[in-house]
Amino acid sequence: MTSPGVVKLTLLHPKNSAPLEEWRFEKESIIRIGRSPENNVVLSDSRVSRHHLELRLVEISASRINNCLVSTAWRLINLGTNGTFLDGILVSQAWLRNGSLIQLAQGGPKLKFTFQTTYAQPFVATPPKVVTPPKNSCSHTGNPPNNVFCIHCGQPLRVERQIRQYQVLQTLGQGGMGTTYLAWVPQIPGKKAGGLLVLKEMNADMAEIAKAQELFEREARTLKNLNHPGIPQFYDFFVEAGKKYLAMELIHGQDLEKRVYNTGPVLPNQAIDWMIQTCKVLDYIHEQDPPLIHRDIKPANLLVRSRDNQIVVLDFGAVKEIGTPLGTRIGAEGFSAPEQDRGQPVTQSDIYAVGATLIFLLTGESPRKYYQQQGRIYYFSLENVPTITPKVRRVIEKATQPHLRERYQSAQELAIALAGCL
Repeated sequence: MTSPGVVKLTLLHPKNSAPLEEWRFEKESIIRIGRSPENNVVLSDSRVSRHHLELRLVEISASRINNCLVSTAWRLINLGTNGTFLDGILVSQAWLRNGSLIQLAQGGPKLKFTFQTTYAQPFVATPPKVVTPPKNSCSHTGNPPNNVFCIHCGQPLRVERQIRQYQVLQTLGQGGMGTTYLAWVPQIPGKKAGGLLVLKEMNADMAEIAKAQELFEREARTLKNLNHPGIPQFYDFFVEAGKKYLAMELIHGQDLEKRVYNTGPVLPNQAIDWMIQTCKVLDYIHEQDPPLIHRDIKPANLLVRSRDNQIVVLDFGAVKEIGTPLGTRIGAEGFSAPEQDRGQPVTQSDIYAVGATLIFLLTGESPRKYYQQQGRIYYFSLENVPTITPKVRRVIEKATQPHLRERYQSAQELAIALAGCL
C-alpha cells in the first residue's frame, strides 16, 4: 500500500471554528475516534459513542493525477449510535477529501480532516477548480466507488440528465409546486468557477395554474434582489421546453422540522438563539423598500447550516410586498397569524410565526395542541409546559397575540426580548 502520508485532525470550536486541539498521524492506516480511551482520538462528549467512527486507508486502482501516482484514499466508517455527518450530510460510509468536516452526532464535536503527502490528493468529493477537458477526452477510470466527481478531470461521473448547462446529479425533493435537484455546472452564473447548486423545476401540472406560476416567479424575483447570509443566493432563472427553472445556492444542513422529528425538542438556549437569527433575517426583508413579508415561516423552512450552526430562511415563493393588493391566503396551520388567515398579512405576521415555531422547538409538538379559545379568538396556553420557562412563555405569548397592537412591532424588538431570556 502507498505510504499514508500525514493526516491531521483538528478539533474546532463549536461557535467560531477556531482550532482547539490537533492530532497528527504519519504511519497509521486506521484511525479510531470515540469516547473510549483506547481510541487514537479521544473525545469526552456524551453524544460521542465509545467507538464512534474509523478512518481507513483504502487501496484503489492506481491512477495518475498531475503526473503523480495515486493508489489510496481515506474512507470514513460510522460506528456511532448518534450518527456521523460529513460536510453536513449524515453518512454511514464515505470517502474523505482534503478539508472535509466530520461531525460526531448532531450538534456534537467537529473535526477538520487534512491530508498532507508528496502524492496528489487521494480523493476529491467536491469539484476543485476545473479546467474542462475536451469532450470525451477522459475515460473516468480508476475512481473510488461511490465517487461523485472524477479524480482526473473533475467532471461528474453520473449525470441523470442535462438542462441547458446544468447537469442534474440527483433529486433532492419533490413538492406540490416543484422538484428540486442537486446539479453541477461548469461555471456558476455570476462566478468564475463551477460547482454544485440547487436547481428547482416547476412541476408540469402547476405550469397550467396562473397563481402557481406567479409564486414560482416571485421566489426567483425576490431572491435575485436580496443579499443576506441567511438567505440562499440567487444564480439564475430561465424557461426551457416550457418549464420554469430557478438555480440557487446549495446549503448543507437540516431543517428544524426534520431535526426535531429526528432528535426531539431543542434545548432552550439553542432554540432561542436560532429564533434570534431568524429575526435578523426577517428584520432584513422587512426593511426592504417596499417591505417584504415572508408569510411562510415554519420549522420546515428554517434550515440550520452545518458549517456554522446558522439559520438560513428558505422558500420565498410566498413573499408579499406591503402595499400590493390582497391575495390568496398562504400560511401553515398553527404558524400563521389570524390576520394572515384572513388574507391580510403584515410584517408582524412573521413575528407571530416565530413565536409559534419556538413552541414547536421547545415541545416537539404542533403549536395547535396548545390552542385555547376565548370567544372567537385563539390564544396559546403554555402555563403547564415544563420545557417553557415563565420568562420565555411571556415572550411567546406577546409574539403570538391575536391582536396586532399587543404584539411585538418589529423583528428586532422580538430578538431583543428573546436575548433577554438567554
